[in-house]
Amino acid sequence: MGSVKLAPSILSADFARLGEQVREASEAGADYIHVDVMDGRFVPNLTIGPLVVAAIRPHTSLPLDVHLMVVEPEHLIRDFVSAGADKVTVHQEAVPELRRAVHLIKELGATAGVAISPDTPASTLDEVIADLDLVLVMTVNPGYGGQPFISSVLPKVRRVREMIEAGGFTAELEVDGGIKKDNVATLVEAGADVIVAGSAVFNDRSSVAVALGELRKGIGA
Repeated sequence: MGSVKLAPSILSADFARLGEQVREASEAGADYIHVDVMDGRFVPNLTIGPLVVAAIRPHTSLPLDVHLMVVEPEHLIRDFVSAGADKVTVHQEAVPELRRAVHLIKELGATAGVAISPDTPASTLDEVIADLDLVLVMTVNPGYGGQPFISSVLPKVRRVREMIEAGGFTAELEVDGGIKKDNVATLVEAGADVIVAGSAVFNDRSSVAVALGELRKGIGA
C-alpha cells in the first residue's frame, strides 16, 4: 500500500456550482473526483448521466472515478468513458457477466473496478479480482449520500485487503459510505487505499480545503 488517496464524491456537492466545487477539490489536494451514478432501478435514487461527467471534465485534470450503481451497466460504459471517465466501477450484484463488463471497460481505455454492497460477501470477487484495477467496498447501502457508516463491514474491508495481498494483485481497495474524519483512520488501518467522502467534504460547515485537510489529519497524512 502506498499513500492513501482521497476521492471527494460530487453527490454531496452544490450542483448549481459543480464545476467550481470540482476545481476547489482539485486545488485542495484531492486525488480523484468520485462520481456516483444511480438509475432509480438498482438503487432507489436517480442521479447523473454522462452529460454531467462531460461537463466537469474540463474543470479538473484529476481522474474521474465513476461508480455505476445501475442495472445493465454494460450499455452505459462506453458513454461514460467517452464523456471523460478514467475509472469505471460496476456492481457485482448488478452484472450477470462480470468479467465481460470488466474487459469492456479496459478495452475502452479506462481502469476497471467492481463494487460490493454491505451484504455481499467478499468471496463473490474470487473469480474476477485478478482482473481488477479497483475493488470498492460499500460501507453504507448504496443509493443515498449522508448515510451513517456501517461498522460491521470493517471485517470485509480487511478480508478484501487480505485477498489482494495474498494473490499479489494490483487492485486498489476503495471504501465508500459514511466516512468522516473520526472514522477514516479505522478504514485505513483495515487496508483501504482510497477513501470516498461526500458530505464530509462538500457541506456548509467548512470549505472543501478545510474538510479535505481534516480527513488527511484523520488518517495521519
